[in-house]
Amino acid sequence: MADAYDYDLFTIGAGSGGVRASRVAAGHGARVAVAEEYRVGGTCVIRGCVPKKMLVYGAHFAEDLVDAEAFGWTIENKRFDWRALRDSVQGDVTRLEGLYGETLASHNVTVFHERATITGPHEVTLASGRRLTARFILVATGARPHVPDFPGNEHVITSNEAFHLEAVPRRILIAGGGYIANEFAGIFNAFGAKVTIANRSETILRGYDEGVRDRLLQISMAKGITFLFMAELEWVTKQDDGTLLVKLTGQEPAAYDAVMVATGRVPNTEGLGLETVGVELGPRGEIVVDAYSKTSIDHIYAVGDVTDRVQLTPVAIREGQAFADSVFGPGAPYAVDHSCVPSAVFSHPPIAAVGLTEGEARNKLGSIRVYQADFRPMKNVLAGRNERSLYKMIVDAATDRIVGLHMIGPEAPEILQAAAIAVKAGLTKADFDATIAIHPTMAEELVLFK
Repeated sequence: MADAYDYDLFTIGAGSGGVRASRVAAGHGARVAVAEEYRVGGTCVIRGCVPKKMLVYGAHFAEDLVDAEAFGWTIENKRFDWRALRDSVQGDVTRLEGLYGETLASHNVTVFHERATITGPHEVTLASGRRLTARFILVATGARPHVPDFPGNEHVITSNEAFHLEAVPRRILIAGGGYIANEFAGIFNAFGAKVTIANRSETILRGYDEGVRDRLLQISMAKGITFLFMAELEWVTKQDDGTLLVKLTGQEPAAYDAVMVATGRVPNTEGLGLETVGVELGPRGEIVVDAYSKTSIDHIYAVGDVTDRVQLTPVAIREGQAFADSVFGPGAPYAVDHSCVPSAVFSHPPIAAVGLTEGEARNKLGSIRVYQADFRPMKNVLAGRNERSLYKMIVDAATDRIVGLHMIGPEAPEILQAAAIAVKAGLTKADFDATIAIHPTMAEELVLFK
């Protein structure tokens, strides 16, 4: 490595992608430093998928404790304590943050707990004023919740603040129709809040299969969640009693105890000094990169949500790994394949998907076969719960290859993880048919499609 620089790699941002890239690069022998102005671990660990999934687990008990009676259990004096769950979750977040820090330390990665900006070619300046040089600079600063511009937007919260509320709001309005909106709607509904989702379009979960998202809409409404479509926030006013009076497009003003916006995420590129060295940005402020995560400047790379390619933690990790291996490893450079990425929505019940939706497959392939399993899980039958699951398999009629799997039902993400391998590998419907089912399971529906 070149000794002309203080470090071989300087990473700005210690989230999932930045930590993976830094650790792997150090493992290849690079001298690595990381600057993180907030907490090590990034969005996923600190204020995203990890604490959210813990809240989802907590929310599941609301129905499980009711259903348990049908299985012979008597549970007396049950009650929910939001603060107990909140504090337990935050305690585990702190534990995970420490583990991330230990991982970097064990690989001799230097961590600067302050902001860093790019101030020249191969140069960064820390908030303390210290200037450092690096052979390569990696930007992994992630993204943040988008807050629309409207009068009173200072009164709303985002998913960042949702983890730290003093109490569960009695009435909460969630603006947005994506995965974050639907996940928190399920969480707060299970905890006893009256939840309203206001979506600016007519469709929730754009990009997911129509049949699956329609099923979630039906189930969510049956659980008591209200949906308002073609409704955007016009203004929010804080009233004397602390409640929020909200005006939505096409609706009369209504009062809520909290308003949460979940209207997408924007890359964190402001104030990094990218313009100083001429790094190209896209229309949403994202860093433009090539297949190998290189920016328009040869020695500057970027991975994760700040590039706005696929905003998912596992994708950021894979990009960080590929960058470190390609730039510092002994093998040939390689790029991450962003096609056929599996994803999940941890709604109630959860959704999992990989590959083409039915609509996408028809447009792309023309002739397809669609297989469906619409069933009530065994647990729901005994509990007297009418909630039904839906599994869909999309097959290319010309080749019999499975090009999409879409599921809504209990443990759908856990089931799909293994099935996604089959879709990625290009297996056929005949391959699934030849696999003997594990009975009785929900997952067996995947090999029983007729």
